[in-house]
Amino acid sequence: MSFQHAPVTKGLMMALAVSSAVVAIFDVKHHFHLQLVPHLSRDRQFSRLFAHHLAFSNSSELFLWELLLYNTGVSIERQFGGVKYASFLVVSTLLVTVLELLSLVGLRRFGSTLNAIPSGPTGLAFSLLYQFMTLVPATYHFRVFGVTLSNKAFFYVLAFQLAFSQPWSTTLVAAIGFFTGALYRTDIANLKSYRLPPWFVRLASRYLLSLLGETRAVRRTNRALPTDPSETTPRSEDEVITTARLPVPEPSASPTGVTPGTAEQPGPSVMREWVNELTGRVDRASTGLRVPSEAEITQLMGIFPDLPRDVVVAALQRR
Repeated sequence: MSFQHAPVTKGLMMALAVSSAVVAIFDVKHHFHLQLVPHLSRDRQFSRLFAHHLAFSNSSELFLWELLLYNTGVSIERQFGGVKYASFLVVSTLLVTVLELLSLVGLRRFGSTLNAIPSGPTGLAFSLLYQFMTLVPATYHFRVFGVTLSNKAFFYVLAFQLAFSQPWSTTLVAAIGFFTGALYRTDIANLKSYRLPPWFVRLASRYLLSLLGETRAVRRTNRALPTDPSETTPRSEDEVITTARLPVPEPSASPTGVTPGTAEQPGPSVMREWVNELTGRVDRASTGLRVPSEAEITQLMGIFPDLPRDVVVAALQRR
């Protein structure tokens, strides 16, 4: 699977990875978690309501979130389309932010000790996971100890690890995100009809899409080129690579009654080739060497009478 037809998912994954790295490098992670007391109630730091979605505080949660978003977001974006998918992300983020604030205030009223929510768009991942559960069918099923599972079970394991990475704060955010996804799916408040403004879509397509790079999958060739450069057999452009055995053609009978498969091809032995090279009786087509004439050999041996004949022949062949 690639990012083809899923530029929003790719951009979101890249942006969150870069922002988390920057936050960790400059050691400002303490400015990005959402805490009711004292940051919201006393200090009025309402910017944390949206800032805590911009980065993760540790690499393990970032890694799980990236895996979950890649395996669920690409499929959902291809079904929704880029504009509807980006609009869904905005609506889900707003709903998760409001529900997180109401949850902290409500739990505080009932005497709960849960006062802070860790940084990172965890709720957005679970809102997306609900869409994946309801819209994308399972690819295959398998059985483990008599229990039937599908390929989605691996994604649910990732979601479980992310939900309990910092219990019970991340567990609360996961439940809020799941509820947000269900709320968007039921379309009670006509949330599905919201779309990003056209001017924002045009600006993003013009200036942000070029920063993502290529999203299409690398095309694999369907031809196996010969490794021997001397092979000149023409190959079709649509030849498909396969590991199956090719059918062996049936041998046809020759006019003499001998099949081509049983006919022995005569060939010189190694000793005969060596003797032919020494004596000058070398087949030009079989060896590719220059064959000196008998007159050249006699003339050169007359000039150098002490040299053996094989040395003279070898010297003329290298000429």
